[in-house]
Amino acid sequence: MRKAIPRSRGMLRVILVRATTAALIVGSSAGHVAASDGAGWTAAVNLEAATGSADSLNTSALEGCPSQSRNGLDLYFASNRPGGYGNLDIYVSHRPTTGAPWGPPQNLGPTINTAGREFCPTPTRDGHGLLFVSDGRSDTCGGSDIYISWQDPTGWETPRDLGCQVNSAADEASPFLLPDDHGGEMLYFSSNRGGGFDQSDSGAVSGDWDIYMASVTGNQVAPATLVPGVNTKYDDVRPNLRRDGLELFFDSNRPGGCGSYDIWTATRSANTAAWSDPADLPCTVNSSAADMRASISWDGTTLIFGSARAGGEGSSDLWMSTRPPVFGN
Repeated sequence: MRKAIPRSRGMLRVILVRATTAALIVGSSAGHVAASDGAGWTAAVNLEAATGSADSLNTSALEGCPSQSRNGLDLYFASNRPGGYGNLDIYVSHRPTTGAPWGPPQNLGPTINTAGREFCPTPTRDGHGLLFVSDGRSDTCGGSDIYISWQDPTGWETPRDLGCQVNSAADEASPFLLPDDHGGEMLYFSSNRGGGFDQSDSGAVSGDWDIYMASVTGNQVAPATLVPGVNTKYDDVRPNLRRDGLELFFDSNRPGGCGSYDIWTATRSANTAAWSDPADLPCTVNSSAADMRASISWDGTTLIFGSARAGGEGSSDLWMSTRPPVFGN
């Protein structure tokens, strides 16, 4: 059963984004080539050192959950560095061109951040909105919920909970909105709600992490369902997709990885096709430590993710790997 999304300026804009972007990114395979099963990625490097960025990009605290804007000029991420509003806050770093270093990160302020945890930010395709996760608010379905906020000339608007068709009494993470082939959108995210792929936790509030999707049409959102073909009885969490919807990145602690949580990828030939069997990215990208919440750039060449591997400044740093272009134009 579909449930009406609360009508608001911010929530309706989620739907209106489709009208200006869908023709560019979904429904056509022209001009792109399929990604490989992990070949071609460079060895991961610390993002701060690799780009000559501000020395405050990574700190002795935790940095993770990065996500890049469509134009490549904004990098959103979560950090528990000193000077924030709570446990985890969302920050953004800017740069003037895609070849320039990232500038000093800026806290998004108290409209977005609370005394609780704000994390897994994902900018909308038009660059004016932000999907993120929070457990520091009262209008919640339980645990950490997915919210959306929009920028206007005065700053960020009050975030709106996406509602209990998507959110649950357990935790949600890593929202990603993708236009579909039917005039609507598909929201991808992960959740540790009970009754997921591993039915042993049926009836429980929480269980292992799985990847879900929820169809959004007009001002209606359908109940969330498991994404077929990518989940296991282990944790499968924090999805991020390529701009055309044909490549999926997520992290998992399933067997066969390089250690702890690894970044895995799956591909498909069309938005209505089945996903390939997920493949682990090479151990030159992954490590024996936790490698998590990878986001792919709009041009498909740059993967930025959080990692707890040795050689960083804190408990988790931002790292990157690149590959040759996957789009023909």
